[in-house]
Amino acid sequence: MLPVTEKLSADVILPPPRKGALLFTRTQPIVAIGISTGGPEALEKVLTQLSRSCPGVVIVQHMPGNYTGTFSRRLNGLCAVDVNEAISGDRVKPGRVLIAPGGKHMLLKRVGIEYVVQIVDGPPVSRHAPSVDVLFRSVASVAGHNAVGIIMTGIGGDGAQGLREMRDCGAKTYAQDEKSCTVYGMPREAMKLGAACEEVTLLKVAELINGIR
Repeated sequence: MLPVTEKLSADVILPPPRKGALLFTRTQPIVAIGISTGGPEALEKVLTQLSRSCPGVVIVQHMPGNYTGTFSRRLNGLCAVDVNEAISGDRVKPGRVLIAPGGKHMLLKRVGIEYVVQIVDGPPVSRHAPSVDVLFRSVASVAGHNAVGIIMTGIGGDGAQGLREMRDCGAKTYAQDEKSCTVYGMPREAMKLGAACEEVTLLKVAELINGIR
């Protein structure tokens, strides 16, 4: 029997947001999505419906490193928005979707009134690299109420704590509903924590993102 590896938290990559000490100036909104099992099909349904005027989107899809580049290029050919595997320094802007490279963590950073991503090495968090918890925590820390968080289909609990942190810092947060999930694992854990303000169907996710101003 293989040994069970320790389940590390996002603390190994970055500290928790400082609750009660965060002041956010108004910036362009951004959307952060965490997704796992059933994600490729679900993301295709969502991203192909996004308009080029939609807010910038950052995504962690649990996927090995040798697949995320191919996956991103395929989506880019299908979508009106630009879809890319993220590299450090990429700007988050309207009409652009950045997908975390497999095997590495993606963090959001603020530069003036703009947001960029940083790609970092590190151990698996919640047993995943990239980890949704890491992305969501970084978004909570630097974007606060300027962000929208969405946790979607997937096994396990990665992202639930990070989504709770986003909500605590003023973000609007959503979870995909059980009926439209391939696996209602990650959204269930988020709902248990009170991390999501509302559940939405898969068909409503693109409409939600397109309507953010």
